[in-house]
Amino acid sequence: MQTDISLREAVHNFQPSDEWKLEQGLAGVELHLLDQTRSKEVDGDVPGWEGEVPVTTRKFDEKLAGDELPGWEGYVEWEDYPEKRRMAHEILISQKFPPPPEFQLGPIPNTNPVLEGIRWKLWHRAIGGRLTAVPEESWAIVLKEKSPDMLHLLQFPYNGEPPKRLVTAQPITPNPLHFIRNHGGIPSIDPSAWFLRLDGLVKDPKKLTLADLQDESQFPRMERLVTIQCSGTRRIEQIALYAGEGDEMINAPWAEGAIGTARYVGISLKKVIKYCGGLIDDAKHLELAGADTYFKMNEVMNYVISVPYSKVKANEVMLVWEMNGEPLPKIHGAPVRAVVMGYIGARSVKWLYRITAIPEPTHAPVQSREYLYFNQQVGKHNQRWTDGIQIQEMPVSSAIMSPWNKQVVVHEGKIEVKGWAYSGGGRWPERVEVSADGGFSWYAVPTENMSTKFKFAWRTWHMWLPCDVEGWIEIVVRCWDNSLNTQPIEVRNAWNWGLHVTSSAHRIRVYSVNKAKERTKARLGEFEKRGVSFVPITRPTEFPYMTWEEYEEYFKQSGPRDVDE
Repeated sequence: MQTDISLREAVHNFQPSDEWKLEQGLAGVELHLLDQTRSKEVDGDVPGWEGEVPVTTRKFDEKLAGDELPGWEGYVEWEDYPEKRRMAHEILISQKFPPPPEFQLGPIPNTNPVLEGIRWKLWHRAIGGRLTAVPEESWAIVLKEKSPDMLHLLQFPYNGEPPKRLVTAQPITPNPLHFIRNHGGIPSIDPSAWFLRLDGLVKDPKKLTLADLQDESQFPRMERLVTIQCSGTRRIEQIALYAGEGDEMINAPWAEGAIGTARYVGISLKKVIKYCGGLIDDAKHLELAGADTYFKMNEVMNYVISVPYSKVKANEVMLVWEMNGEPLPKIHGAPVRAVVMGYIGARSVKWLYRITAIPEPTHAPVQSREYLYFNQQVGKHNQRWTDGIQIQEMPVSSAIMSPWNKQVVVHEGKIEVKGWAYSGGGRWPERVEVSADGGFSWYAVPTENMSTKFKFAWRTWHMWLPCDVEGWIEIVVRCWDNSLNTQPIEVRNAWNWGLHVTSSAHRIRVYSVNKAKERTKARLGEFEKRGVSFVPITRPTEFPYMTWEEYEEYFKQSGPRDVDE
């Protein structure tokens, strides 16, 4: 049973609520026919749209959770105030909150947003003060900055991805269609009021403004094309196989769109550390803090992770303020966010406000207790944080964007297949292979049908896959990166209790209708002549398949069904 339905609040529903179910094959009866012999797929053009932010007026109780600084709306500082964190903990343990909604063992809600995040809203309201309005304000920013085509997996904290038809429509993801994976509300920080604190084990702690960072005489400008991928990408496949941990935010039911590629402008964090005199003592990691408020096990904190200094020294951690030629959108972390190239998206902290040099990886929960990759025998019955590998670099992966799972595809001996391929850690897709027989024989995607190589970016691809077979077939894609890493063939090999990193070869099942075969061509013509839809494929045909004269002639030529001797 969907436990949070009765508590749902009114939401603005842009996206047809069932589109993501359709593209995953969860509502196959409603899938449209894909006739590749007649017209092209949707070309992915994004129609013009305008979002409006409703005005929110509310009086805030500033005693516990007030805005920390002028011009920093929605930013509550927790890390500097242990007593304030203790008081927030006392508030949370004194109340009862609903359990997470069930979206694995029960049906996935047929709504958009799919899940509301009622627990997270109630936690914010329980703390009160400035946090009370954060869910409402954050949703308003979603509606303003994100395309109406977005699939809203979780309303708050906002998690959303574009539908399959738009994920790879362009090699560079438009800002309104880039996926979002938030862990808290969306602060609104005035760029002129923003500053970055650098402290801890650095020789000369600093406080730098945006103007300081943009001073090219001190910090050379960087521009990089970078793919950011959530470790939950394609989680829906693991859920379909076996249920796992079910926090609606940490384990949101992502499909293939939790990945995006953008061109970022900023500076290397290495240069900033050098400006601070370098690291001292035993500093080996940098702790990055975001201005959003995060909740974990009745504790309240800011969003905090860490990255090893070796990653920073390689100039693979950027501080960015521009995305695809535009100022960084609020929802993507304005004024300044971190972009950690080749790592899971959770390390690219949004609304960055503090960097602290430390000797060991941070104990903050997002680093030490979440985003862990467990052995398959580890689960609710025995898990410990130390049993999981902390996920950093993303492994090689790929996905099919078209056709859709369980779709009926009409073709003439070749099926057009489209998708993406990616490998983290500074590796890149070198070869993409597609199979029409479940992975027995593979066809390489022609190099000219793949987008340009970049060290930290995906490659989009398409090909015409030879397919003479009719009926149900299984199309599979796998990628080989430049280090010759490839993907496990079955999702069972990738399954883990946290449902992270679905790195297995992506599989879809489609119903192949080969119009190059004369009998098939004639039958399709008969459906069209009678004005009868060919889909859903399960609907019985209500007209005769052949005349009785043809029937009798067949047995006259072939002999009877049974013989006497």
